[in-house]
Amino acid sequence: MKERLHKVIARAGITSRRKAEDLIREGRVKVDGKVVKELGFKVDPEKQKIEVDGREISFPSPVYMAFYKPRWCLSTLYDPRGRRTVKDFLKDLPERVYPVGRLDWDAEGLLLLTNDGELTNFLTHPRYGVKKVYEVLVEGVLSEEEMAKLREGVVLDGRKVIPVSLRIIRRNQSNSLFEVVLREGRYREIKRMFKVVGHKVLRIKRVKMGPISLGGLKPGEYRFLNESEKRELLLLKERLKKIKGNTSSYPSL
Repeated sequence: MKERLHKVIARAGITSRRKAEDLIREGRVKVDGKVVKELGFKVDPEKQKIEVDGREISFPSPVYMAFYKPRWCLSTLYDPRGRRTVKDFLKDLPERVYPVGRLDWDAEGLLLLTNDGELTNFLTHPRYGVKKVYEVLVEGVLSEEEMAKLREGVVLDGRKVIPVSLRIIRRNQSNSLFEVVLREGRYREIKRMFKVVGHKVLRIKRVKMGPISLGGLKPGEYRFLNESEKRELLLLKERLKKIKGNTSSYPSL
């Protein structure tokens, strides 16, 4: 059965669908020995030879992991400036894995790692609206008016951003700790939300993504998901396949 080339590359765990499209545009992908630059090109991975950068792709066993990304670490596997990346913490893994989405350089917490490109696309694409839960330490104490403004939504880059939920965990005279639940997680979204109401974000920690929680991991530690967690992720993937961009049918997770 034929499917789009960029989806096959992602399913093989090479990279995400978006980056697979870049590889195709750059002429780094061959099918049966010929360079293919057409984004809509379809292939039968069971019958055709597909190469990326001269290496034939294969379909490794799926790997699903939870990683506690520490602060001052990039959510990538390589940085040309030599800064610390996720890869610095991954040792002797059975398969190569990739981060699912991003956390800011100075943010910390849960980062899923996998070689399941299709799942990565579902968890990170805004149209599927998978919930992400953060603990956010904010300078000062927000007034009721400021809280109401955040809950009603603030405009960032011409679009209104409305959190799924926003609640206070604890507060004192100098700062407040919030639980913030988002569906998209755009660039520096949380910091910019609180900046609109005049408060500086001091620290961000992601504690949950979809059905997976950070658990007892410490900064720099990782663990392989247990069978129950993997089952929850794969069930979510099947549900998201049925959504196909209908944002009125956001998953509950």
